[in-house]
Amino acid sequence: MQPYDHLYIQTNGIQLHVVQSGPEDGKPVILLHGFPEFWYGWRHQIDALAAAGYRVWAPDQRGYNLSDKPEGIAAYNLDKLAADVIGLIDAMGHERVRLIGHDWGAAVAWWTANKFPERLEKLVILNVPHHAVFQNYLRTHASQLRKSWYVFAMQIPWLPEQMMQTNNFQAMSSAIRSSARPGTFSDEDMIEYRQAWAQPHALTSMMNWYRAVIQQPPASLPSPRITVPTLIIWGKHDAFLEAAMAEESVRLCEDGKLVFLDTTHWVQHETPEQVNQLILDFFQS
Repeated sequence: MQPYDHLYIQTNGIQLHVVQSGPEDGKPVILLHGFPEFWYGWRHQIDALAAAGYRVWAPDQRGYNLSDKPEGIAAYNLDKLAADVIGLIDAMGHERVRLIGHDWGAAVAWWTANKFPERLEKLVILNVPHHAVFQNYLRTHASQLRKSWYVFAMQIPWLPEQMMQTNNFQAMSSAIRSSARPGTFSDEDMIEYRQAWAQPHALTSMMNWYRAVIQQPPASLPSPRITVPTLIIWGKHDAFLEAAMAEESVRLCEDGKLVFLDTTHWVQHETPEQVNQLILDFFQS
């Protein structure tokens, strides 16, 4: 394991907690976690990338764990989330970085690549489709609409938070573990997650990401095309997202590659060595 430094970075009017590892002169990489995780979900990738000589930043995104939790649904609009990433790139002192995202972090990464392609050198996406593909699929595929029921359930004020925190976050813990391979998340892992979920105002802030995407969507961009070289890694047994969306997403990339793995949605947890090698090969190509 590489040593970790814990930083607090000012970006876009808020403060983000960031875990940093790797040599100071290494090429910069930013890792964006999804729901309901925090920086800890990248621990296997942080170690591998830092050992390979990269300078790695893994933030708790806004609303999560030790980062600021601004009030209101509008604070979690995709434009603001992407602006947080740009602020992190500036704070690293680089013009461009390699950006990796999983789940909601991948949604932010797609949007950042679409809106600010000049700030990214390479893009790695884990198990979330391009935003234009997802919007179209929800309109045209009832099967994906059914799988996305929870997005609409989270639009209800306060009730989802109450349900999620009952019995020491039993519902959230069960949702993660039941959608992953048995044994993927240990009891020790769940202790770490529960501590993050228990941070003041964290649950509402985490839910507000889902509320904002419906209630505070960003303005459409001129083109959905992704010009940044892109690697999509997709666990083909994802319980939440249909694999066909990965194939449609890579078609929107001018320089894209898609790799399917025999995993669930939690691809970087279940096969970390394979995911790490795919990322390193892509970065070095």
